[in-house]
Amino acid sequence: MEFVYDVKIPKDRIAVLIGTKGNIKKQIEEETKCKINVNSKEGEVRLTSDDSLALFLAKDVVKAIARGFNPQTAQLVLKTYCVFELLTITDYVSKSKSTIERLKGRVIGEGGKARHQIETLTSTHISVYGKTIGIIGETEHAALARSAIESLLSGSTHATVYRFLERKKKELERQTVFGNKIELKEGAERYL
Repeated sequence: MEFVYDVKIPKDRIAVLIGTKGNIKKQIEEETKCKINVNSKEGEVRLTSDDSLALFLAKDVVKAIARGFNPQTAQLVLKTYCVFELLTITDYVSKSKSTIERLKGRVIGEGGKARHQIETLTSTHISVYGKTIGIIGETEHAALARSAIESLLSGSTHATVYRFLERKKKELERQTVFGNKIELKEGAERYL
């Protein structure tokens, strides 16, 4: 049985998905065992596979690239411990262009400082693109980043959100999973 999934992506992200001489597309196809067909004129991507789980993962990689992540970061979704989450800003506020831009600015911060701080405190990758905010990271960390971003979108101050994240980060550091301590190191590279 063959499974099919269609994804519409922004036209300016098609070249990123395909890559130089098709290398990114080929790499995703090889890793997921999915076939990817791209309609460059319409911005439509058709994914097909005999494996529904592989198709689900390939879909998330394509969506992550479409939402502004670089292909190497997007492919982290293929790891069993990583997830891709997508928030739509208009789910939190009106569709007014000025309101959306203001909230994107709150999440990004001056010079990208707010986004960087959230990424550092949660060991995740965050992309603000169009009317969406994408998050890639370990399940618990992505959920924590999502909570922080939702708080900012709801009007919480940056200082309040950072204190919340620092408290949660300390809790995560104290947790043990299968008898092993989880350690989140300051400034550590996130998955790369």
